Amino acid sequence: MEMNKWKSMSRTSLGIMITAILVVGCNTSGNAPEAPAGNAAGGAAEQTDANQPETAAPEEVGYPEEITYWVQLNGNVAATMKDYGEIAAYKKVADITGTKVTFQHPPVGQEKDQFNLMIASGELPDVIEYPWASAPKGADSLIKEGRILRLNELIDAHAPNLTKILNENPEYRKMVTTDEGNIYVMPFIMGDPSLSVVHGPIVREDWLKKLGVEQPTTIAEWEAMLTAIRDGDPNGNGQKDEIPYLFHLPDIDLNHLFVGAWGITSDFYNEGGTVKYGPIQPEFKEFLATMARWYQEGLIDPDFATTDGKLKDAKVTGNQVGAFTGYPGSSIGRYIELMKEQPEFSLAGLVYPALEEGGYVMGNYSYPFSGIGAAVSATAENPEEIVKWLDYKYGEEGHFLFNFGIEGESYTMVDGYPKYTDLILKNPDGLPITQAMAKYFIANWSGPIVQDKRYMEQYYVLDQQKQANKNWSQADHSKLLPPLTLTADESSKTASIMNDVKTYRDEMVTRFIMGAEPIENFDKFVSTIESMGIQEAIAARQAALERYNSRK
Repeated sequence: MEMNKWKSMSRTSLGIMITAILVVGCNTSGNAPEAPAGNAAGGAAEQTDANQPETAAPEEVGYPEEITYWVQLNGNVAATMKDYGEIAAYKKVADITGTKVTFQHPPVGQEKDQFNLMIASGELPDVIEYPWASAPKGADSLIKEGRILRLNELIDAHAPNLTKILNENPEYRKMVTTDEGNIYVMPFIMGDPSLSVVHGPIVREDWLKKLGVEQPTTIAEWEAMLTAIRDGDPNGNGQKDEIPYLFHLPDIDLNHLFVGAWGITSDFYNEGGTVKYGPIQPEFKEFLATMARWYQEGLIDPDFATTDGKLKDAKVTGNQVGAFTGYPGSSIGRYIELMKEQPEFSLAGLVYPALEEGGYVMGNYSYPFSGIGAAVSATAENPEEIVKWLDYKYGEEGHFLFNFGIEGESYTMVDGYPKYTDLILKNPDGLPITQAMAKYFIANWSGPIVQDKRYMEQYYVLDQQKQANKNWSQADHSKLLPPLTLTADESSKTASIMNDVKTYRDEMVTRFIMGAEPIENFDKFVSTIESMGIQEAIAARQAALERYNSRK
């Protein structure tokens, strides 16, 4: 893991010239960012500040008068506002730059379809913010087709703040540059490794104490823990209706829980420079056999295939679930708050398990840049001005604005540390922290900014949340693929292959676990995936990995 830091200078009467630390980690997913950190250490004015970017000199080009901006609507914003224009940070930027921004939000649940239709039509807004790694065509192709702009020269000339960040952190530049040498977005960058780990296994800590069971670190210990929950009546109602483990199929791609103990993933992964597809490996059969046995023995929720978020909430808050997977904020923090009338209710984030003591451990992780960012459309009339406007967020003022909001309202500076006020942490209107944050800034999801770890240090207010991040971080991420870019040919040839493969994989994994398909048919499962063209998809990613490794 490589670490690069921005250094800072002290405040003067003429302005603040501060720089931010950006620590490069190694890679999942994207994750919707959620993560804590350690101590909130402050300092005097002359003390080095490791989280703030330096403000560059003003550019000759002015800010644009108007911008149309397409971006998915974050749920926390949707809960209290109609669009991003109501976020305090964007209001402030409008006052500072004089730029009127018209936000365009696709209907919730239709983001991908709306994005594809928009790109195909060629009728584009000025700025498109999107998780571009999931776009059907690679960025290089979209640049060639005249959909979005190559930004290299525009960034060099009109984005001094982002230029400084990329120059001081060459690993970031490598990630945001395509195989053909194009920078295609003003990127969202997670500025500290703690921000890259956001999801993992969670257990009813109070149940373990009641049962006298230690927190597990291996697959065998997990099985013993789940068996104890099944047999021990920890919720004390005498009905033995506990669900030891609430399995959630999408999470095996997100956090690699259990399957990672066999040294593979449920998708593509990197084995010493060779790309492999986990579900066709012999180890995947062992993983499925274990899950099928747990299901048969009543250790896994019998209704896992049909349990959605609302049902999960009901089961966890109904004292039914012993272990599940989730985030520190929306799971650990939210459930503890919901169950505050039951003071003994306690949750703990468990370390990811190994197959055996001291064995390989894999967990949730996202590279600092995973493809999320703001592209400028090729039809924009004033790209220089737009790039300058976007670059404001990477400077000192913009960094604070979009990570902490309005000084004196949503945060105050305490010994050089931006400390959130009770407007955020104990909102007087009863808003959850995530929604209170969303009214002021965008740090608790994503956007064209450098995410500051001091946001996470305060977002995770509970010791259980902070410890969960530490526990989940004890994993090896070397087998996870970096943010690869496929060529147009690779993308067009393999997109339909992977759509079919993933649909079939999900269906069969569920059938194997539930016993509808005997594990003896695993070889047939592999043969079917092979017949769908998986080797072509593997070869495409192998070529992409080699191109990525050869980037300068």
